[in-house]
Amino acid sequence: MSREGAEYALRARADERDRISGDLLDLESHTTYQLLKGSSLRGATQRRWASAQAALATLWVLYDAYRGVLREAERIRATRSRMGAEQLAELTALLAGPSVVLKAAARPVEQRSLLPEADERLTLDQAVLRMDAAFQEATDALAEIDTAWSASLPGLDAAATDLRTVTGLRDRLGEPLDLDLTAGELGRMRAAALEDPLGSPPAEHELDRITTLLARCRADLEQALRVREEYGRRREDLAAAFDRVRAAESDARLAHGTVVVKIALPPQAGPRSRMAELTGELDALDVSTEGWLRRAARLTALERAAQEAAGQARTTAKALFGLIARRDELRGRLGACQAMAVRKGRAEDPEAARLYERARSLLWTAPCDLTKAAEAVDLYQRSINGGGR
Repeated sequence: MSREGAEYALRARADERDRISGDLLDLESHTTYQLLKGSSLRGATQRRWASAQAALATLWVLYDAYRGVLREAERIRATRSRMGAEQLAELTALLAGPSVVLKAAARPVEQRSLLPEADERLTLDQAVLRMDAAFQEATDALAEIDTAWSASLPGLDAAATDLRTVTGLRDRLGEPLDLDLTAGELGRMRAAALEDPLGSPPAEHELDRITTLLARCRADLEQALRVREEYGRRREDLAAAFDRVRAAESDARLAHGTVVVKIALPPQAGPRSRMAELTGELDALDVSTEGWLRRAARLTALERAAQEAAGQARTTAKALFGLIARRDELRGRLGACQAMAVRKGRAEDPEAARLYERARSLLWTAPCDLTKAAEAVDLYQRSINGGGR
């Protein structure tokens, strides 16, 4: 090497050494690296990390030998301000030749030979390439394990948070809700994810099942707490809802009484009251010694039943009055058909006249049979339009 070439090469190698040193420090301070150093691993993750650690051990051996060569080169350069031929020759051998010596590794006795093991000699460039390959293997392992942890631990942490919340709600209510099985499942899943994230990640469907169960428990417990705090007010609201049911059922009975004298109704068409059932359930709820989870479910069901009963009674009344409207609509159709028969000159036709009288008799007879009346109107309409029975 020329003096300028040796100076340049020495500066470049010093920069390279500093860069490699910084990368190794970053690797050792990496969060996942620190976690793995103190973790108890097993399975696929243990094997992957063991391979990475072996690569790192090789990297450090290479790095120590590499730095030793550069220290020797810097010592030679510092001996004289202007390098002579002998110094340039030594620097050339160190910076460009196979100056990095890797001592032969000690082998178990069963793998040894009586012949001496040869040390391996590398140039600085070869040493850097081999260090880079080892570094890549280690960082690839870190990335794989970190990705696996990032995929599994947040969901497990969220489920653990939900479990603590549900446990706190259960304790506030004093409910006998057994969560030991769920806690045990979560604990096992978390331990597996920590110890072997590559080989034993949590099954997504299992975690979803636990998450869904905890969400349902939380919703039920929160509702039970609300019911306990609001029971007095909601009971008053329920009493008011019962009054609405009574009023709606009274209207349905009045509608039935009005309609039954005008329209022929089957016996089952009479409105049935649900008040005895509803008040009985409320009385039982007042004296219940069940936990608030069960009482909350019963109160909510009773509120819904009261709303449905009132709606059903109103629907019944509307349907009953609709029968009168249907009779009146059929009367109107019959009148319109008669007018059409007059225009077509069919009003005096004996068959048409007979069908008209039959339909008219059915529609103006109380109580009216709507089914027969509708059939009679249809027959009369077809007859004046030229159709048969």
